[in-house]
Amino acid sequence: MSQKVALVTGSSRGIGRATAIRLAKEGYDLVINYARSRTAAAEVAAEIEALGRKVLLVKANVGDVSKIKSMFEQIKEYYGRLDVFVSNAASGVLRPAMELEESHWEWTMGINSKAFLFCAQEAAKLMEASGGGKMVSISSLGSIRYLENYTTVGVSKAALESLTRYLAVELAPKNITVNAVSGGAVDTDALKHFPNREELLASAANQTPAGRMVEIEDMVNTIMFLISEQSSMIRGQTIIVDGGISLLV
Repeated sequence: MSQKVALVTGSSRGIGRATAIRLAKEGYDLVINYARSRTAAAEVAAEIEALGRKVLLVKANVGDVSKIKSMFEQIKEYYGRLDVFVSNAASGVLRPAMELEESHWEWTMGINSKAFLFCAQEAAKLMEASGGGKMVSISSLGSIRYLENYTTVGVSKAALESLTRYLAVELAPKNITVNAVSGGAVDTDALKHFPNREELLASAANQTPAGRMVEIEDMVNTIMFLISEQSSMIRGQTIIVDGGISLLV
């Protein structure tokens, strides 16, 4: 029971995949969550097993609370504990505000913010039973500034960051820390769905004060810091990893 366990939602690709693999390299057993691509998730699981770590593969749309509860029942049965929860799964409808429909709003808010609340509730039960834990949610700059076609996602990420603050306070007595990492433009598969992808990438590459775009490893490095003991007094914060681009007007 001393072996630590981490859950990364949406861990079949991108930041989630890289985070899961880094956690495995650091000695964690993993729960790999995916919604659609079992093949990609299985590839991540195989890579983790090759590192000598255990893996539980769980298909679950985290926008559905019943699926969340089922996922955590499987985690409890398989591992009996949870030490780290990274809320990475994300989706969204990319349209101007005036073109949004109710279904677009509900889908995006469900996966990007509601999921964090109800996953955190279940994760906290397992963490408390083993003495505490760490939670990290993944946000983006659209939570605090205007991005074209990003209304539903930006608002859902703002809710995610607010939830991070509330959970940080309420879970502190259980020895659970909660923080968020907000990234600038990162060239992942998710960015391919943006109609203005090339413009975003060009802007990030040319304007970032650090002289380069944010890379997936920059995000993973920050996540790993927030789940380490060195960050134990950082609570309810959103750490922006953007090379300084959000400092520009």
